[in-house]
Amino acid sequence: MKNTPTDDLADVPKIDEMLCFSIYSAGHAFNQLYRPLLDELDLTYPQFLVMTSLWARDDRMVKDLGETLFLDSSTLTPLLKRLENVGLVTRNRNPADERQVLLRLTPKGQALKSRATHVFDCIGKAVGLDAETVNKIRDTIASLRDNIHKKDKEAS
Repeated sequence: MKNTPTDDLADVPKIDEMLCFSIYSAGHAFNQLYRPLLDELDLTYPQFLVMTSLWARDDRMVKDLGETLFLDSSTLTPLLKRLENVGLVTRNRNPADERQVLLRLTPKGQALKSRATHVFDCIGKAVGLDAETVNKIRDTIASLRDNIHKKDKEAS
């Protein structure tokens, strides 16, 4: 007896049963939530991630920032150029090793932090979960990401 197309699809999970779809759709929901908040700051979400990283630790190498954000230089460089063009960061060669580029917040970039604090509050309220639950979910998703990266490296 020949399998019908319906039989061939019997083992395909439903979309709402797929972990990757849950993460993808949650990411999409976060992007929609962030967009109007970041529009007020004239930042895109990737730019906001860069700024948040620099507010936590200023004066760092571009390579270090890329590793922190899981972004390669072809993605990060144009993003940093835009932030530099609007006066939020500076990029300078490291005098000790000119292959390295140092990032620093400008006074304008530092001042933006006080305008951005409400973003964190709004996101926290919208998520509607206590800090312990948020931390567990974040750690679990980070573990998933790390496992996937590890598997990718093993395959290479």
